[in-house]
Amino acid sequence: MQPLRPQLWFLLPWLVLSIFSHPQIAQASGFALSEQSVKGLGNAFSGGATVEDASAIFFNPAALTQLSGNSVQGAAFYLSPTVRFENQGSSLINGTPLRGGEGGEAGVNAVVPNLYTAWSLSRSIKLGLGVNVPFALTTEYQSDWVGRYQAVKSKLTTININPAVAAKLNEQLSVGAGVNLQYANAELSNAIDLGLIGSSFGLRSLPQSADGFVEVTGDDWSWGYNLGILYTPSKNTRIGLAYRSAITHQLKGNADFSVPTVAAPITQHGLFTDTDAKAELKLPDNLSLSVYQKVSPQVAITGDVTWTNWSRFDELRIEFDNPDQPDKVQPQNWQDTVRLGLGVNYQVNNALTLRAGVAYDLTPVKDEYRTARIPDSDRTWVAVGASWRPSDSLSLDVGYAHLFLGDAPIEQVSTTEGILKGEYDNQVDIVGVQLNWSF
Repeated sequence: MQPLRPQLWFLLPWLVLSIFSHPQIAQASGFALSEQSVKGLGNAFSGGATVEDASAIFFNPAALTQLSGNSVQGAAFYLSPTVRFENQGSSLINGTPLRGGEGGEAGVNAVVPNLYTAWSLSRSIKLGLGVNVPFALTTEYQSDWVGRYQAVKSKLTTININPAVAAKLNEQLSVGAGVNLQYANAELSNAIDLGLIGSSFGLRSLPQSADGFVEVTGDDWSWGYNLGILYTPSKNTRIGLAYRSAITHQLKGNADFSVPTVAAPITQHGLFTDTDAKAELKLPDNLSLSVYQKVSPQVAITGDVTWTNWSRFDELRIEFDNPDQPDKVQPQNWQDTVRLGLGVNYQVNNALTLRAGVAYDLTPVKDEYRTARIPDSDRTWVAVGASWRPSDSLSLDVGYAHLFLGDAPIEQVSTTEGILKGEYDNQVDIVGVQLNWSF
């Protein structure tokens, strides 16, 4: 086995800095990110468990046995989401209209990188290491919009370090496993209608006249695992089954409150003062079945069905160390989802392969529980891509996908935050570039 070139390790700090310096927004349902392979992007991620590069570490570690020699690949995805809210009568609980605009463009453009390496210990034993972003989210509204009491900024970033090993048990069956060491960092902010709350403390204040503000941040390290099986009944057929475990983060951090002078007497009761805070984040497990079928020397079909256990995300609860500050609880009651994908590869010649794919990705969000922080809806993927191999050791992949998102009505109700009522119009464009080096 040849050792990994030392200079390649300089990519790891670049990757980590890139991930933490760019806000992310989720592109799969909920707040999951599928963007782990540009080859996969060209097929709308319809053949994840049979992927043919080092990103198999993420999709199905058993597929590492399909690779020969050693390889390293780096990818960057440019994500351009559109998240626009249309107000349809948002009001206080007493019917008084909420003041403010519609929040502006709440989607945040981002560059999402990843890095994967694979080594051959022998013909049948393969090792791999991936650094990626499996979950992420950013929505950010104008601070004076009508839904400011529900949300201003919502941000989740994860970084996942995934070593893996795969073994070919015989010519038809391979297995693989990986460990996921995962860091999560979250930030949530919103305005507080202290004018409304102050009246219950005897202050001569009117609703929407004395807005406060809170920003809650927290982070945590946790871990999980992923498993894969790859069955190749013939050289033209591959069937993969892959599982990624659930991960639970115990986020710990701070809650920083800003209170206007007119509402300062409220803090004498112990409320709305800076304090430590914590929250439990339950990330889902998923199970994916994928098929690759070569139907001619030039054409191959890919298909994928993925189940995700989003019902783990039942509520967003922030607990404050300050005993006078009650928990902030937002029911989510998400439901499990199924994603279906279909793709086609056309090998023009030994140097050029073209790709296309479609997918339908159900949202875990029920209409009655949709929130301004995650205004998710069903999405349809349409994708194209290409791979160019100028030499035996180098290849370049490019891909593009457009995501059509369904209508997303919202009626988020709270006695202190009002009724946010309207509809979201969302869509996403994704461009990916990936460089692969085999040695």
